[in-house]
Parts: sequence; structure tokens; C-alpha cells
Amino acid sequence: MRILLHEEPGPALRRQLAALSARGLLIDWCAPADDVRFDALLPEIEVIWHALRPLSFTDMARAGKLRLIQKIGVGIDTIDLDAARTHGIVVCNMPGANARAVAEMTLLLMLACLRRLPQIDRAVREGRGWRLDPILRESMGELAGRTVGLVGFGAIPQLLAPALSALGAILIYTATAPKSDVAARFVALNDLLVEADIVSLHVPLTEKTAHMIGPEQIARMKPGAMLVNTARGGLVDQAALVAALSSGHLGAAGLDVFADEPVPLGDPVLGLENVVLAPHIGWLTGGTLRRSFDIAIENCRRLAAGEPLLHRVV
Repeated sequence: MRILLHEEPGPALRRQLAALSARGLLIDWCAPADDVRFDALLPEIEVIWHALRPLSFTDMARAGKLRLIQKIGVGIDTIDLDAARTHGIVVCNMPGANARAVAEMTLLLMLACLRRLPQIDRAVREGRGWRLDPILRESMGELAGRTVGLVGFGAIPQLLAPALSALGAILIYTATAPKSDVAARFVALNDLLVEADIVSLHVPLTEKTAHMIGPEQIARMKPGAMLVNTARGGLVDQAALVAALSSGHLGAAGLDVFADEPVPLGDPVLGLENVVLAPHIGWLTGGTLRRSFDIAIENCRRLAAGEPLLHRVV
């Protein structure tokens, strides 16, 4: 079976992928930005292990042998599902495989924002670490006693919530419906925005959720509040977020996802002192990769055997 991993693996992962040839899985890889190699490989590929580079109708039309798009992760907003249906291509994802990694990244971004980590890291490297501006010193905070509002309450917030509670945070959440056995208070989104010191986003990007955090919603947030987004950049009106961070209405943001990825050089978000940035790698740990490839390999086996696939979306 010919498989394309649409991501650039490191040396260790390349060796692991090569070893799968003994199981009949012939795996090529392609960096997401290498469209020349992608176009050359596409006509012979039966399965794509898909990360982030969008897959379009045109891509699928050229992939005459493609039978399965296996998302390495959960979000399927980068896959044209209507095109997959039209071309008879199955789409699967892997809910929960990266939940622990993203939960930990979310906590990391919250703490980095509260402790102004980028500023103090830079100050130490420049020899200013023991002469910090008093305003910067006085701006550092803790999670304890702060209200954290979780927007969505799926696998990631369920792992994150106990850690936040253990550190003394007060938890509220919003979701499509209240959950049972949750040690957090359910509120409507507008109420969450008003109450929370930290708002953390954990919902998929759909037509309904696109720009769910826009100028009106940001205006509801407390002065000095923080926004953390490890879900999808399209959930937030990034221009409105930059304006609120620049004006001081919002105190900080921790962002692993952006409106445009990769973030263009010169984007205003890159120039903000009160933003902690990561390049959409919240999901990327050795544990996530092991769990993800176990599912991906099993689905290839099932595809070859004509068995029902795990976590089929289309």
C-alpha cells in the first residue's frame, strides 16, 4: 500500500516509517510546503496521512488511486469533505490521540503569559535579568485564585481541568450542553467572557464557530484578561485580538494557532510583547506520534482487509 505522510519527519521517525515496508506499507513523505514533490507523488498514493496543509477538490481529483485520508489529529477543517464524498475517498481522524499534548501546551501558554516568560527570558539573555523593570515584575501572576473559562469541554479540557483545579484556579466552562460529573460551573459564552480572567478555546472550526471571538466578544472580556488558543486560528478575529492587546484591554495571549499559517513575516501579532507564540505544535510530542501512528497503521490494515475503519468521518 502506497502512503504519503504529508509532513517532514525527523531521522528517527524516517527509520520507523521505512521499517513498515516489511508490513506492506510503502511510505513516502513530503514537507507541507513542497508542492512540487506533493504533485509528483499524488497520482500513485492510496492513503494520505494528513497533518495541516489543506487538501482541496483539485488535489483529490488528481489522486486517482486515493482511498483514505487519515487525519493525524482531530480537526478536519483542512480537508474538503464534499470533495472526498464526490471522489469516494474515506476520511478518518483520531480523537483523543493528541489530547494530553495539547492540554499540556495550553497549561504551558497560560503559565508563560502569567509569568511574562518571553520578556524575562530575553532580559536574562541580554544581561538585564536582574534589573527588570518594576512594572514587568509587578505584572507577574499565578493561576491560583484566577477564573479560567474553558470554551468547549471535550477530551482536552477534561484533561486540563484537574490540573488547573490542583493549581488553585476557579473553573467555568461553556459547551453545547452541560456535562455531568464536572468540577466546573457551566455558563453561557457571554457570561464566561465577562467572568473569566483567562479564556481558553477548545472547539472545532466550523461555519458556526468561525470568528466566535470577535470585537464584540473581546469587548466583553475583563480589562487585563488573557486569551489562550490551541484549537484553530479561525475561531478568533485576529485583527480585533491584536487591537485589544495593543490597547491594553487584554493583558496577554498565548497562541499556538493563527488566522494564516505559517504566520506571514510582518504580521502585527509578531510584534506584540504581550503574546506568547508557538507554530501550531501543541499536538506534537513523541507520545502523540506513537498513539497517532498506531491508529493510522491499524486503519491501513483495516482498509486492506475490507474491515470497518476507526473514527470514520466521511
